[in-house]
Amino acid sequence: MKSQHQVVLSIGSNQGNKLENIEACIALIHKEVGTVIQVSKIYETPSWGFESDAFYNCALVLHTFHTAQKVLNLVLKVEKKLGRTRKKGSGYQSRIIDVDVIAFDEDVIASDKLNVPHPLMQNRKFVLLPFRDLGLNWKHPSLHKTVSELLEITPDESVCKVVSESANPLHDISFDQFNYVAFEGNIGAGKTTLVTKIAEDFNAKTVLERFADNPFLPKFYKDQNRYAFPLEMSFLADRYQQLSDDLAQFDLFKDFLVADYHIFKSLIFAKITLAEDEYRLYRNLFDIIYREMPKPDLYVYLYQNSERLLQNIKKRGRSYEQEISASYLDKINSGYLDYIKSQSDLNVLIIDVSDKDFVKNQEDYLFIVDEIKKKMN
Repeated sequence: MKSQHQVVLSIGSNQGNKLENIEACIALIHKEVGTVIQVSKIYETPSWGFESDAFYNCALVLHTFHTAQKVLNLVLKVEKKLGRTRKKGSGYQSRIIDVDVIAFDEDVIASDKLNVPHPLMQNRKFVLLPFRDLGLNWKHPSLHKTVSELLEITPDESVCKVVSESANPLHDISFDQFNYVAFEGNIGAGKTTLVTKIAEDFNAKTVLERFADNPFLPKFYKDQNRYAFPLEMSFLADRYQQLSDDLAQFDLFKDFLVADYHIFKSLIFAKITLAEDEYRLYRNLFDIIYREMPKPDLYVYLYQNSERLLQNIKKRGRSYEQEISASYLDKINSGYLDYIKSQSDLNVLIIDVSDKDFVKNQEDYLFIVDEIKKKMN
């Protein structure tokens, strides 16, 4: 699973209520572009390159799966929503809001519409000071200097002073009540993608299922009757071993841990795939193992209808999954929901993500985070 991009944006305003403009901009970026992880102090800085009222400036760190060009397109839409009209060839001018892409990972991007890192960042204290506040382990990929080193040699001698601390949109979202959260879902529901994103956004440890290493899985999809029992037994053994090893590394009272499966998924699939006598034997072994496993503080089930699941399965292109039928996925969904209803000792949250795309649509991702927040409250 690929990681999100780390993007640094610079925000400025010198018209109207500058503080409100910046805070509204941060909130809108968080809602529509990507997860705002960190925000710098807000500085009052003199105008740069023209005469006008002083600016308020800050910087933020954004996590997103979007490309740099997509980020630029989205922040331009944010500017427009907040009343900014960009005029070609008009040079520097006063503006209600201004958002620049300063850094995109440590990439160098040069195109007609976007240059990253920002080509003038090393000459602008109003960019460098907020950037330094973010405390990132970042080095300019062309100049090979840290932000602190760039500040030491910048020719900009303007006086910039802190006027406010800016609110981070994530400050009102905390997983403090839950140290161990397990996310589950049917095949293709996107649980691994979601877990990876939440871990990056909230600085959590991850336990990700090692499904790709199971040698029986491709064989099972070709001959289910023959390979169902060895497949389910190998999954059970591997999940038990992995969870035992990984959970032992963490303090479940202090660390924040997110997993893309819970061991009882083994029972769900076994009930569907195994013959009755095989399932009885399997259930006896499972019950012994399950008693020893730590239970998550919260179990989140991502429900998605079978039509959407089939689309996702086709899109990710694993050859051995392409013959999966809608009826098989329906059985898995029913198995999960029936088993969840029977678990009185499990703290369960079911979220319907059938019409959600939490990779491409930031609002869909925030919807899921908000549902978890409501469960905490």
